[in-house]
Formats: sequence, structure tokens, C-alpha cells
Amino acid sequence: MNLISFPRDGSMPKPLHNAQYMKLLELLRAAREEAGITQRQLAEALGEDQSYVSKCELGVRRLDIIELRDWTGAMGLSFRTFTKRLDLALEQASAIEQRLRHGGQK
Repeated sequence: MNLISFPRDGSMPKPLHNAQYMKLLELLRAAREEAGITQRQLAEALGEDQSYVSKCELGVRRLDIIELRDWTGAMGLSFRTFTKRLDLALEQASAIEQRLRHGGQK
């Protein structure tokens, strides 16, 4: 199974799981909002500027796993708790996708 497509224009390859990454971003934004933290406050906690947080939340700039851990910590959320939420959300999305592929059958 090839998980990476290699563009011919010399740009970086992009994972084919964009829907999964968008779910990650959705959960990150929701966690920040639930914590009552603005993008500016999160950026300050991370030692970055607000545009960094905005670009990450919009998917313009991708987060690596270490940065993700820093984000969750800055929001007062344990990395383990966040990744459990993400895993559950991805499993649910996958189950829905499977049902839709098979005509709604369980």
C-alpha cells in the first residue's frame, strides 16, 4: 500500500490521509476552544506568534508529533488523552465510511 504520493513539481510529498489530518486539526481547535484559550494565548505559551497557530489550525503548516505534544501540554491537556480522543474519532469516521461504502449495511 502506497501512503505517499510524490509530486512531479519537486514539492514535498503529501500523505493521502488528508481527511484524517483534518480530523486532527478539528480536534485541536475544539480542545483549544474548550480550554478557553485564544490562538494568541496558545502561541505565547508555545513561544510562537499567532500566525503560526493559525497556519497550523488551517492545515497550511503541518505539526509533527513533538509539536503536537507541545500543543496539548500548552492547552492543559495530556498528550495521552488527546491521542485517545483522536484515535476514537478516526475509528468512528472509518466505521461510517465503511458503512457508506457497503450501502449502509452494518
